[in-house]
Amino acid sequence: MAGLGAWNLARAALIILLLPRSLEQCGHISLSAPIVRLGDPITASCTISQNCSRLDSESHIVWKLEAELQPGERQQYLPNGTLLSTITLPHLNRSRALLSCCLHWGNSLQILDQAELQAGYPPATPHNLSCLMNLTTNSLTCQWEPGPNTHLSTNFTLKSFKSRGNCQSREDSIPDCVPEDGQSHCSIPRKHLQLYQNMGIWVQAKNALGTSVSPKLCLVPMDVVKLEPPTLWARGPSPEVAPPQPGCLRLRWETWKPSLHIDQKCELRHQPLLGEASWDLVGALPSRTLQYELCGLLPSTAYALQMRCTRWRLPGHWSNWSPSLELTTTQRAPTVRMDTWWRQRQLDPRTVDVQLFWQPVPLEEDSGQIQGYLVLRPSDQAGADPMLCNTTELNCTFQLPSEAREVILEAYNTAGTSHPTPVVFLESGGPPLGRLHTVARDPHSLWVGWEPPSPQPRGYVIEWGLGPPSPSGSPKTWRMEHNGSIAGTLLQENIRPFQLYEITVTPLYQDTKGPSQHIYAYSQEMATVLNASSHSFVLRGLEPSSLYHVHLMAASQVWATNSTSLTLMTLALGFPLTLEESELHILLGLFGLLVLLICLCGAAQLCCRPSRKNPLWPSVPDPAHSSLGSWVPTITTEDTFQLPSLRDSSMPPITKITVLEEEEKKPGPWESNDSSGTCGLPSLVQAYVLQGDPRVPRIQPQPQSGTSDQVLYVQVLGSPTGPRPGHYLRCDSTQPLLGGLTPSPKSYENLWFQTSPLGTPEPLVPNPEDDCIFEPLLDFPLLQGLRVSGVEGLGGF
Repeated sequence: MAGLGAWNLARAALIILLLPRSLEQCGHISLSAPIVRLGDPITASCTISQNCSRLDSESHIVWKLEAELQPGERQQYLPNGTLLSTITLPHLNRSRALLSCCLHWGNSLQILDQAELQAGYPPATPHNLSCLMNLTTNSLTCQWEPGPNTHLSTNFTLKSFKSRGNCQSREDSIPDCVPEDGQSHCSIPRKHLQLYQNMGIWVQAKNALGTSVSPKLCLVPMDVVKLEPPTLWARGPSPEVAPPQPGCLRLRWETWKPSLHIDQKCELRHQPLLGEASWDLVGALPSRTLQYELCGLLPSTAYALQMRCTRWRLPGHWSNWSPSLELTTTQRAPTVRMDTWWRQRQLDPRTVDVQLFWQPVPLEEDSGQIQGYLVLRPSDQAGADPMLCNTTELNCTFQLPSEAREVILEAYNTAGTSHPTPVVFLESGGPPLGRLHTVARDPHSLWVGWEPPSPQPRGYVIEWGLGPPSPSGSPKTWRMEHNGSIAGTLLQENIRPFQLYEITVTPLYQDTKGPSQHIYAYSQEMATVLNASSHSFVLRGLEPSSLYHVHLMAASQVWATNSTSLTLMTLALGFPLTLEESELHILLGLFGLLVLLICLCGAAQLCCRPSRKNPLWPSVPDPAHSSLGSWVPTITTEDTFQLPSLRDSSMPPITKITVLEEEEKKPGPWESNDSSGTCGLPSLVQAYVLQGDPRVPRIQPQPQSGTSDQVLYVQVLGSPTGPRPGHYLRCDSTQPLLGGLTPSPKSYENLWFQTSPLGTPEPLVPNPEDDCIFEPLLDFPLLQGLRVSGVEGLGGF
C-alpha cells in the first residue's frame, strides 16, 4: 500500500509539472481528514487566489475523483477576491483515491491541485502469541497472527519486560523488537534475557486510525526451549548379535550436541514407502540407550522412519521431525497356498510334455515376499535330477516319464521356502457337468454357469481366453474354485468387449477329474463381425437335378446382415449327395470298372459262342450264303413285336411274322375256312401261324363270329429265286386294315400311295370282294424294315 501511495504522489507531481507556469500556485485543496474509515464521509475545499491570471467572473471550479466528474456543493467569491468551492463525499468506499480541483483553460480542463484520499480500518488485536527459546541462535523468538488487513500502513512492535513475580510488576525494560516489513515474528537476543526469570511479552499494532495490543504472555525462557531433532542411523550387522527377526528393524540415533546435558524423551514414527498408509507412532523411547529394535512390521517392506525429542520432566516444546531414514525389513519364508493346473502332451510312448500353471494364494496378511518358484521331482525318483524348473513366472514346461504322476512345487525367498505343494496329475474319469451357459453382465465381465454333477466335485477349474480365429497357443487366464457346490462364477479379469472368448470348465474330484467342457461367448457384440465358429454347412434333403437359391445371414445380438444370393444345381447321381468328394470319386471309379467288366464279359461270350452271335439285332439272312426258303426262324418267347395302334386301340398285337419259301409247284386256289375265320393256307404255312402271345401254351383256336375282334395274321410268301414278285396273304376281317387317307403317313401306318413309273402316285386299294388278297408287299407297315434281296417286287424294302 505504501508503494501505491508513492505512485499516486509521483503521478500528482507529474501533473503539476505539466501545468502552465501561469497557473502555478493558483489553486489549493484542503481536506477535513487525510485518512478516514472505509465508508465514512470526507469533505474537501478548493480555493483559487485572486492573482490567478485566468480567474474572472465567469470562472467555474470542476471536481474529479480519479477520472469521474463530481458535483460541487457551492462556489463563491470571498471578500479578498479568491474563489472557493467545497465538495462532500458521503461514502468513501475506496482505500485510496486521487481527488482533483480543475479549471477550464481554453478548450481543455486544467488541474489546479490534487489530494490523495485514504480509507481503512484501525488495527485488529494481534492474537496467538507464542515464544520459543532457540538454543541454536541462542535467542527468544516470538510469533503472532496480525489479524485482518486494515488497508493502511500498520506497524507491529514486540514489547517485553523482566519480572520476578507473575508479570504483575515490571523490573527492567527490554528494548522493543521491531520486525521487518510484512513479517509477524521477531527475536529477542540472549543478552536481553534472563533464562530462568519471568518475562512479560506482548505485541502492539498501530496505524493512522488507532492502536491495539495483544494479551500479555508471561513465561520463563528455558521453559519454552525447543530442541533440534536427532539424527537417525541404521544399526549394522554384528557377529555378536543375531540378525533381526522377520518384520523387525534395528536403528540408532544421535542427539543434538547443544542438548547433550538436557534430559530428553523422543518419539518415533514409521510409514511404508509404498501405498497411502498413515504414520504409525511409537511411544516415548529411552534417550540414554540411543538404539532401538522396531518389530511388528511387514516383512520385506521398505519403511520411512522419523524421530523428534523434547525436554524430559521439564516444560518444553517438541523438536521438529528428523529427516526420514529409509530401511527395509527382513524377509520371512513365504506362507502361501498353491492352486495348480496343467496340460499334458504325449511326445512318445515313454515321455510326456507337461505345462504346469500355478497361482499363489496368501494364507496370512503378512505372507512374505516371493522371489521365485521351484518345481522338483519327488524324492522317491532316485537317479534323476530333482530340479525341473527354477523360475519367477507362474508357469513352467518340462518333460516327465509317462509313468510319473506327481511333482513338488515350492515358493522361495532369501529367508527360506514355503511348505511343499504336491501336484498330482489326475486321470480323467469323473462325471461331466450337466450344462454350460454364459450371460454377459457388462462389457468387461461374463457370468459362466453350469449344472453341478453328481457326486459333487471338490472344486472346478475355469479357463478363458480369446476364441477362434486366435492362435491355439494364445495365453489363457484360469482360476480355481474350491467350493464344489457352486453352480457358476463371474469372470472379470481380462474380459474386453467385441472379443469372442472360449470358456472351459473342468470339474475336480478327490482322485480324478471330469471331462472339460467349453463354450463361446461375447461380453458385448458389435454389428457385422463375421468371425463365427462355423464357416461351412451341408444342405441335406435336396432333390437331384434341381435348381436352388441359397441365402446366408450372419446375425449377432446387435445386428444381422445378409450375403449375396447363391444359385446352385444338384447333380443327378444315384448315390447320396452327402458323400465326400473322395468317396464320390471312388464310387465312380468302381462303377466304371464294373461296367467295363460287364462289357468285356459280354463281348467274350459273343465272340466265343457262334450260336449267340448278333443276339441284339434281328436275324437277317445273308443273301450271298443262304436262301429265303431255308431261313425259318425258331419261335422263341422273347421275339415279340408290338404293332402301333391303327384305328382301334383294342386290337391285339401281331405276335409273329413268318416268312416261308414258296413251294416248287404252282399253288392251287386257296379257299377260306368259314368255321375258323382264316384263309385256306398250305399246311407248311399253317404250321407257322400263331395267335396270341407265343409265351403262353398254345390252345386250339375257337371259331368266332364275323363281328368279333380278330387278329390279323400275315404270311409272306416268296421265293428268293422266283421271277415274280412276292405276295402277302391277308385274311378276312370285319374291320378294315387301314383308315382313311392321310397326306403325311407315319412310319407305323400303311402306305396307301406308291410312286408310278411316271412319277405319279397310284393308290393301291385292296379288293373288298376277295376273301384273301395276295398282292405285292408294299403297304404293310410292319415289313418296311425287312429287306430281302433278290426279289424284284419288294424293291427297296
